[in-house]
Amino acid sequence: MANHEVIIIGAGIAGLSCANYLLHFGVTPLVLEAAEAVGGRVRTDKVDGYLLDRGFQILLTAYPEAQRLLNYNTLALKSFRSGALIRKDNAFSVISDPFKEPAQVFKTLFSSVGTLVDKLKVLQLSNNVSKEPTEAFFHERATDTLTYLRNYGWSDEMIADFFKPFFGGVFLENELETSSNFFRFIFKQFYTGDAVIPAGGMQAIPEQMAAKLPPHTLRLNTKVEKIEGNKVHLSDGKTLTAKNIVVATDARQADGLLGRNLKREYNVTTCTYFATERSPLKEKMLALNPNRLSVVHNLCVPSDIAPSYAPEGKALVSVSTQGLELFDEKKLTDRIVQELTSWFGDEVKTWKHLRTYHIPESLVKYPANVPATNLKISEHLYECGDHTSYPSLNAAMATGRAVADMIAGI
Repeated sequence: MANHEVIIIGAGIAGLSCANYLLHFGVTPLVLEAAEAVGGRVRTDKVDGYLLDRGFQILLTAYPEAQRLLNYNTLALKSFRSGALIRKDNAFSVISDPFKEPAQVFKTLFSSVGTLVDKLKVLQLSNNVSKEPTEAFFHERATDTLTYLRNYGWSDEMIADFFKPFFGGVFLENELETSSNFFRFIFKQFYTGDAVIPAGGMQAIPEQMAAKLPPHTLRLNTKVEKIEGNKVHLSDGKTLTAKNIVVATDARQADGLLGRNLKREYNVTTCTYFATERSPLKEKMLALNPNRLSVVHNLCVPSDIAPSYAPEGKALVSVSTQGLELFDEKKLTDRIVQELTSWFGDEVKTWKHLRTYHIPESLVKYPANVPATNLKISEHLYECGDHTSYPSLNAAMATGRAVADMIAGI
């Protein structure tokens, strides 16, 4: 048996955030991770020289918690262009942020997506949310996002052609059932910052956080079987004791370790990667498909943004599909190729399928007015993670910091 001040179970974003803040307070935790690498759901695989994030993911540089914790310069962040490409009437229309790209304002205003009033309302909301602090968004009475958009006055066309595909891709659900206060928070992050990926893949974020830990404070390939009082029982039969224990795993594992029988609902996403000779897109933007009956809900070329995602002279295409409950990899891949052939021509048939990530528990659903979760479970037991708050990297970091503050008595 070994005694520790704090044991953190899970080396994802929340657990590593908690560990980093505890170190700042002079407390050295022991971090236990069941996998062979840090990151939790934020992982990157290298396949044939391509960097494949496990599911399409981005970092929003305006996240206040990320700004506090990460060194953006050493992550070598690469930015998407603001806005999106909308696939409509067999062509792409550009919706960009006129504040960030003034030269694109007329292209956006006269695109086929939405009315002039719709576009002016985007500017109106941008101005409104820019003045609101992060904490305020989550203290507001909320509706679902779809109701909020309709009440704000956007046309059904604008909602179907822009908001559903864009924010459906953020929420990982097609009906915009996610809470409107989270929508407003995320809208502000897109407006005030950039959408980026690290040159080394999304896993570079947790790796940067883990690199700050002293030697021997992180144990990989170490699975926790159960918690009893102040004891942590490992799958290899060993037992550790700690003054404080922090559960920083995903929702399902946390429920198991904490003896909860919650019927959680999850948003489902599937990400399919292809290797190509060249990028099919002309802009460094996310391409959105308003046709949610399609299997191509959004498409991007990560190697257009960060060339290190693909070998020199090659391109990497990422296709996301939301809500795919019944999953057949070959059928999905064949359908994607068929649909994208109608977009880009027969060249698509030469693309090489690299890998598909089907993630049935990608995010815990976040409907309106979810009650806050108590991060302190008992006198010496705590929990953190985005499932305890709202679904984002910012929330994972924020809850990790909050638990560290509690343990340190801040």
